Amino acid sequence: MHWSTSRGRTAVRTLAAAAIVAAVFLTSACATPAPPTEPGDANISLGILGVPPSLDPAYLDDGQSQYIWNGVFDTLVYLDTEGQLQPNAAESWEYSDDALDLTLHLRAGMTFSSGAPVDAEAVKATLDRTRAASSTPSSRLTAIESIEVVDDLSVKLHLSRPDGALLSNLAFGAGVIGDPATIEDEATALRPVGSGPYVIDDAATTNGATYVLTRRDDHWNAEAFPFKTVTIKVISDNAAAFNALQSGEISAASVQPDQVAVAEGAGFTTKTLNNTSLASLVLLDRAGELVPALGDARVRQAINMAFDREGLATNVLRGRGGVTQQIFYSGASGHVDALDSTYSFDVDGAKALLAEAGYPDGFSLTLPSTFLSTQLEPLVTQALGEIGIAAVWEPVPAQEVASSLAAKRYGAAFYITTISAQSRDLQTYFGPSGFLNPFNPSDAEFNVLYDATNAAITDDEIEASYQELNTYLVENAFSVPLFFAAQTWATAPGIEYLGNGGAYTTSVRLFGLSD
Repeated sequence: MHWSTSRGRTAVRTLAAAAIVAAVFLTSACATPAPPTEPGDANISLGILGVPPSLDPAYLDDGQSQYIWNGVFDTLVYLDTEGQLQPNAAESWEYSDDALDLTLHLRAGMTFSSGAPVDAEAVKATLDRTRAASSTPSSRLTAIESIEVVDDLSVKLHLSRPDGALLSNLAFGAGVIGDPATIEDEATALRPVGSGPYVIDDAATTNGATYVLTRRDDHWNAEAFPFKTVTIKVISDNAAAFNALQSGEISAASVQPDQVAVAEGAGFTTKTLNNTSLASLVLLDRAGELVPALGDARVRQAINMAFDREGLATNVLRGRGGVTQQIFYSGASGHVDALDSTYSFDVDGAKALLAEAGYPDGFSLTLPSTFLSTQLEPLVTQALGEIGIAAVWEPVPAQEVASSLAAKRYGAAFYITTISAQSRDLQTYFGPSGFLNPFNPSDAEFNVLYDATNAAITDDEIEASYQELNTYLVENAFSVPLFFAAQTWATAPGIEYLGNGGAYTTSVRLFGLSD
């Protein structure tokens, strides 16, 4: 299916182009370490844009604050640099034949930083507490019906339905393990007790500004974390980080395209990763509960036609990353090449679709103005305005973004998400408890296709079910994917960035010591 009736303008205005370049790289974490000396004394400092909303296991944010809590907590499993699930606190696992029971076997000898042992009861206590919360991590665990302690080191998760994203979710905030003896303490939100490779240095930490982690040499996997201390700083923007890099105050940072040559000339090593994040205008209210117009597929299709993706590729991305009309990047399970030709940039055609849907004069659309959207807002406002949709931006502080979306205050939002496992990305955008699906509109055909992806077992079944669902999502304009962003890291001698792009957890594990 191809949506276009006439060719529209192809230029991207300079202001929007400049804004989009800045925003892509502001969403990337910046690393700010001093060059290490001896391996045992190496230190690293990472920058994040916003203050973590909480370090309580039940309320963890899966964004950049992972750099903090991924050091404090062990997750049950983890995603490696290739996006593959690997053992972590759980050394093995298996599903029942009907995929309704998941048994996790913990490794022996783990302890919390308090000295208490990590066992099956601790896993059950943490997961049950998270499930009972109203939070992003709890939304990842809705398929769990009950948790059974099989023995000291084994837990069985009984599911109400197959959930293809569950294991991947256990590599993120939903899968951490907290100390049951302290987990209810008020201090947990700022100074949690976990079993991870680091503890928070209370004396050196300033809440909301600087978080200092000190390595636990008695951690079961201490050798995977070569840095003695990790400092996470709240840094205002990319320009400030690059200035610090140039002045020698920091030894690694995520840099913009026009900064690469300068960084290399100063002796830094650069590494560019494609497909690290997806930028979209997310259509949250697809049933038209808050914004009636969005309940009509023709309106959603018109919005897709309003964006000049070819202009983005030429004038903005400049060969880094790539434009898209689907949430799966090329090479990922479920990606369909032909879907990227579904909608042409066509202002007149979009206006005709709006008129056909009953909106010849357009309508007003209120969107949250966040740290993710600020630099992109001129582009979004321009694109929507040219087809008659008036964008109204409402400022939302970083710590209130998640709650404002969950409260159904907005029918759409510009958002940039880190690429994860495909099952997890589907759940985030379109799952019944997805973070970017607060309205969870009823759609019988979607439900059948989504259930098929969760029930798929073999590689062929997974690929076929994902492609079929992806096709339905694009043709019915469930969202407005725009581009996959690339990211370039610049690191000083002695520090190496190990990530390859794609699906992995944000963690200090992605940094190592170079020769």
